[in-house]
Amino acid sequence: MVTVQGNEGVRRLDQVLAARGPGLSRSRLKALILKGQVSVGTVAVRDPAYHVAAGDTITIDVPPPVPAAPAGEDIPLAIVYEDDDIIVIDKPSGLVVHPAAGHESGTLVNALIAHCGASLSGIGGVRRPGIVHRLDKDTTGLMVAAKTDRAHQSLSAQFADHGRTGAMRRGYMAFAWGVPTRPSGTIDQPIDRHPHAREKMAVRQGGRDAVTHWETLETFTGRDGKPVAALLACQLETGRTHQIRVHLAHLGHPLLGDDVYGAGFRTKSRQLGPQAQSALAALGRQALHAYLLVLEHPVTGDILHWESPLPEDLRLLKAALESTD
Repeated sequence: MVTVQGNEGVRRLDQVLAARGPGLSRSRLKALILKGQVSVGTVAVRDPAYHVAAGDTITIDVPPPVPAAPAGEDIPLAIVYEDDDIIVIDKPSGLVVHPAAGHESGTLVNALIAHCGASLSGIGGVRRPGIVHRLDKDTTGLMVAAKTDRAHQSLSAQFADHGRTGAMRRGYMAFAWGVPTRPSGTIDQPIDRHPHAREKMAVRQGGRDAVTHWETLETFTGRDGKPVAALLACQLETGRTHQIRVHLAHLGHPLLGDDVYGAGFRTKSRQLGPQAQSALAALGRQALHAYLLVLEHPVTGDILHWESPLPEDLRLLKAALESTD
């Protein structure tokens, strides 16, 4: 904890800290302010331009340092494909992709460092070496990581293009509440941070372009015989955070088990049969699985295609939704 006395007249908070603070860089100080870790008096201030008056007491709560680079950890990986350039894994639910606040260890990056060793690409930065795309913690399915800088550059370009001019394709199986009125469609709505809940995303004008294509594969009826849920196949044309979850919720069909974007649909579980209710309660996550990954090999140019079957928890959910009991 560092305390600074502002006694040079009215000045910007970031300027006072830069001049009289604890030797931290301007960018580091700004980040601490934006995170609410700087207080004037007893009030946290998140505006770097806040005017500090003479005699104000400024308190900086500097969090303890974290390791500059993740360490390798012996975490089992379901490896679907591997060569000298890339590795494709089938990610289980609960595995965070890279270290972040609250998840400094036990991530996919820690597992990849242990498995790949020095070959892992560092172009993504020390905190996320080899990572070119992500899946949410509780989303299962196929992910590719780069083992060389050349592979990282190629894969990054393919993910940025999202199959507009190349072979890249990413497909997801999504169990959604309700049944869309059309058999297929496209959601073309921009996504940005939620204006009030910063941990969420939302459809917002002025946000980043986001396009999701969907198709209904199967519909499920509830205990009253009326349609209650559907299995959708989704393909991404862009790769925004929580894209499918946000887009389907915006369409009025949030994912089963999604407590973030489908909280208002929790009571719909009463419309399910007993088996389906039990399977959904046991799921404990959003019902989303990355089943398809197609890409061009970064070195050979070969078109590679992988498909992953539904994991056990989603297989049980699907069977329960199909059951009449």
